[in-house]
Amino acid sequence: MRNLAIDMGNSAVKYAFFNGPALARTGQVSTPEELLQEPEINAVDNIILSSVRTGGAGLIKKVSAAGTFITLDYTTPVPLQNHYLTPQTLGMDRLAAAVGANYLFPDFDCLVIDAGTCITCDYVDAEKNFRGGSISPGLQMKFKAMHTFTQKLPLVEMTTLPVPLAGRTTAEAMQSGVLNGTVAELNGIIAAYTEKSEKLVVVLCGGDAAFFETSLKAHIFAVPELVLIGLNRILNYNV
Repeated sequence: MRNLAIDMGNSAVKYAFFNGPALARTGQVSTPEELLQEPEINAVDNIILSSVRTGGAGLIKKVSAAGTFITLDYTTPVPLQNHYLTPQTLGMDRLAAAVGANYLFPDFDCLVIDAGTCITCDYVDAEKNFRGGSISPGLQMKFKAMHTFTQKLPLVEMTTLPVPLAGRTTAEAMQSGVLNGTVAELNGIIAAYTEKSEKLVVVLCGGDAAFFETSLKAHIFAVPELVLIGLNRILNYNV
């Protein structure tokens, strides 16, 4: 059984081909139109799509999959108990990442950190209960916000650690505030969940995952394809 999982995010369209549960190949394009040029797209049996965009899904629906086509939303059956009080407002990429983490680490409570445009931290326990989490601005959003909402602060470029804790220029001070501040934020969140769970696994994904993988104190499992793995798990759950 050949599956295609598509994660249509704010800045990129990520996709993966699976043979049943096994990941075969991943890719990334900028637009749904580019995805339609993928030579293998018409050879799949089932497709699942998660999208945070308002457009583009209609193009994907034109693909002639032989079997099931799922546009993931809050009504789609998933292999977790969703305790989110407003499931219709929950980002489906967050839910898919939680499903993926539970699938990869079924005997552990999982804290899923998705470091992208926003940074989301979501908690799913070993009993397959999705408990919700937090959303905060991502690194680039913080840099852009300081420049946009002030008159004199520059637009500072992303850099890598170590950044001086006490910046000696305005640019260094902004980098310290964003980078060191966000690391401290996530270390604090991880510490709080570690107190909550004696068998916690921290799973990291998202565009800025590489930065945080080397800077956070806790032992981290970096899984770049986590959302796609979760989407495929949901697809197989419904086929």
